[in-house]
Amino acid sequence: MIQVRVDDELKIKSDALFRALGTDTTSAIRIFLAQAVANNGFPFEIKRRENISELYKPLSEEEMMAVLDIAREHSKQGKYRGAAEMLSDLK
Repeated sequence: MIQVRVDDELKIKSDALFRALGTDTTSAIRIFLAQAVANNGFPFEIKRRENISELYKPLSEEEMMAVLDIAREHSKQGKYRGAAEMLSDLK
């Protein structure tokens, strides 16, 4: 038996996610552990960003206005579901 302490918000969100994926949190943890053993390590890449500011290149005012115009057009067309997706595309 393994017991893990997580904050309530993480538990609620992970339970909902795994339910939507057709499983439960306990099964997801079992899957993670089985894949870790099969991969002889984490079953996904773990990265540490040295400098978060390196994610964004500086833009001139003209470049920024062009990017915003594209974003506004995409928004009108319903191409974005939220700000996070839009910001991801801007990167």
